[in-house]
Amino acid sequence: MNKFFSIVRSMGLTRGPQRWLGGVCGGIAAKFNIDVAYVRIGYLIFCLLPGPAIGIYVVAWLLLPNQNGTIALESFLNQRSRGK
Repeated sequence: MNKFFSIVRSMGLTRGPQRWLGGVCGGIAAKFNIDVAYVRIGYLIFCLLPGPAIGIYVVAWLLLPNQNGTIALESFLNQRSRGK
């Protein structure tokens, strides 16, 4: 699993500092150097279309590193493995 999380970190995409919920839209906006409002509007339009928009957002929140480099899913898995 460590290799997987290293690959995710090497993508250069993190959850952004401009957060409303999880910072995913802020991170995408920072990566592509566009205004976060455009990304949020695009996401809202995407939510109106049939499809798994909320699920994709949750997966992105779980996999994208935070500003300090921590990944929520990795932290969760590490805590579970220490608890055994």
